[in-house]
Order: sequence, then C-alpha cells, then structure tokens
Amino acid sequence: MSKFFKQKNRAFTLVETLVAISIFTMSILGLLSILSQGITDTTYAKKKIIAAYLAQEGIEYIRNMRDTFVLYDPTDSQTGWNSFKSKLINSACQAGTGCYFDDRNLNYANPSQPMAGITVAPCGSSCPNILYDNTTGKYSYALGMDSGFARKIQISQISADEIKISSTVYWMQGSGSYNMTFSENLFNWIQ
Repeated sequence: MSKFFKQKNRAFTLVETLVAISIFTMSILGLLSILSQGITDTTYAKKKIIAAYLAQEGIEYIRNMRDTFVLYDPTDSQTGWNSFKSKLINSACQAGTGCYFDDRNLNYANPSQPMAGITVAPCGSSCPNILYDNTTGKYSYALGMDSGFARKIQISQISADEIKISSTVYWMQGSGSYNMTFSENLFNWIQ
C-alpha cells in the first residue's frame, strides 16, 4: 500500500517540466510565425489592390482627357486629338521619366469642360507621392498624408491616330519595392 501512495503522489521532475515548456514554446512560436506571415500577406494584398485601382485611375483620367479634347474641341475632333497628344508630349509624358497629373484645381461644375484644364507635369527624377485623405477616403496630390504610392504616366505614339498609355504605381513594403503597370491603347476614334 505504501508503494501505491508513493507512485500516486509523485510529482513532475525538472527534466519533464523543461521538456513540456519547450514543446509548448515551440508550438506558440510556430503559431506566431504563421500569424505574422498571414498579416504580412494581407498587407501586401491590400497594397496591391490599392495600386491596381490607382493605376487604373491613371488610365481613366487620361482617357477622359482624350474624350474631352476630341468631343468638345470647337474646331473639330482631329484638332482636339492633336491638342490632346501635344499636351501629353509637351508635359514630358513621352520621355523616359514620365509625368503625373494633378487634379486638385478641377471644377466639375464648370461648363467649359474641366478635364481639358487638368495639370500634367513631368516627374523628373521621381514622381511625387500621392496623398491619402482619411476624412474623405480619396487619393490626390492636394490634401492628406503620404500614402506611400507614386504614379507615373508614360505615353508612346504608335501611329498618327493611336497612342499607348502606361500607368505605373510604385510602393515600398518592408525591404522591397513593388510596382504595378496598366497600359491601354487610345485611338482617335472620331474621324
């Protein structure tokens, strides 16, 4: 009977306790590693989606500018197309450095087609970062804090009635730099 009580009251040894703690610690570290990688992947996916939207927005602004010039030129559509192309070429969008557009001074209530007055400026050594306004949820160059994204627009003339627009968005995450490029060919579709 005394032998039974001695085995029943026996406690964990120090070695057993250390082995149990190390196994528990390793399993917690594994879970934390998986959780950390999941958060990193989620952040990358979020930034990639935002970059895709910003790149597409660059294409849409240029397409809208083309439509405004072509449809509403007082002379004719060919003159509007030529004015549109020269605005982009004169803004150094055709050069390797590219350009960016600043829409902060657009007045959409203006009946004289505000898209024709959009500012297109050369990037120089690098394009300025886009700002994010927390109160409105908008990205622009006017208000907000640095979003970490920069957008560059480049054009290349394919023919007299066709140009290729490339909108590239750059961002940094961790120790890497990433970019996403959307491109589209725009035509002088009114002849």
